[in-house]
Amino acid sequence: MKYLKFFVIGIIFGIVMYKSEAASWFRIYEMFRFESFHMYGIMGSALALGVLGVYLIKKFRLRSIDGEPIKFTPKEKGFHRYMYGGLIFGLGWALAGSCPGPIYTLIGAGYISIIVVLIGALLGTFIYGLLRDKLPH
Repeated sequence: MKYLKFFVIGIIFGIVMYKSEAASWFRIYEMFRFESFHMYGIMGSALALGVLGVYLIKKFRLRSIDGEPIKFTPKEKGFHRYMYGGLIFGLGWALAGSCPGPIYTLIGAGYISIIVVLIGALLGTFIYGLLRDKLPH
């Protein structure tokens, strides 16, 4: 019962992803071929909303639902770590036709073959966890 709120938010997120066609392989394909603004509009509005949300949280020193202060940890500066990570993420996204968010949405929508992508994403995360200390950060 403690995690019911997260389950409900996840269901709402999945419905929004599916109805906005953000989980559609065809929309993702259009985006990578620069044929449609649809996905760029979704990602751009999400980015703008995120920036605004962080700004408001910092400005008004908002607290979490549990009453704890929300803290933002600054990330290390560095070009190479984000460039390589972004390239790997982008290539995986382009090859699979799905980034991590829509994977669960697509499985919920009945596209069972996307389970292969989910297994690949989990395996990649596991391998990164094993190699994290050996990788240049």
